[in-house]
Amino acid sequence: MNEFLQIIVIILLLTIPLAAYFLVLAALFPNRAAKTQRVLTAMPGRSFGVGLINFLFFGLIALVLFSIAENAGSVVKTILMIPALVILAALTIALSFGLTGMVNQLGERIFPEYPAWKRTAWGTVILSLACLLPVIGWFLLFPYAGFVGIGAFILGLFQRD
Repeated sequence: MNEFLQIIVIILLLTIPLAAYFLVLAALFPNRAAKTQRVLTAMPGRSFGVGLINFLFFGLIALVLFSIAENAGSVVKTILMIPALVILAALTIALSFGLTGMVNQLGERIFPEYPAWKRTAWGTVILSLACLLPVIGWFLLFPYAGFVGIGAFILGLFQRD
């Protein structure tokens, strides 16, 4: 029981830096975060589909590159690892901006009267705690939020202002 409480405290303490991360992303890249949020609000189903397909496609490519690089020589390993790491970095960036849009939208819907930074902070706390729910949060809510976020970011890249 003691380990369980330690894990809960650690997770709750990790939510604070996550909220700060989303606040910094929204402050440094306000246009990209706002565009991702607009796409997320306007087309959640399409965003989910685009995010799921792109995540599976690029994730599979990165996985194959890592798998081949594991059994290769040092030069080939380096050559294969670079594109795999670039793909993972691009997916991480898309996920970061997508989740920023998601927590901004969540905070805007739940706390419309708060200032933007409080909405983002509370949206992060609510999404983080909701994703901690065993099974449903882990395997349904977080992947849904991630795929919708990735898809909204990608659609926002190719959409005109």
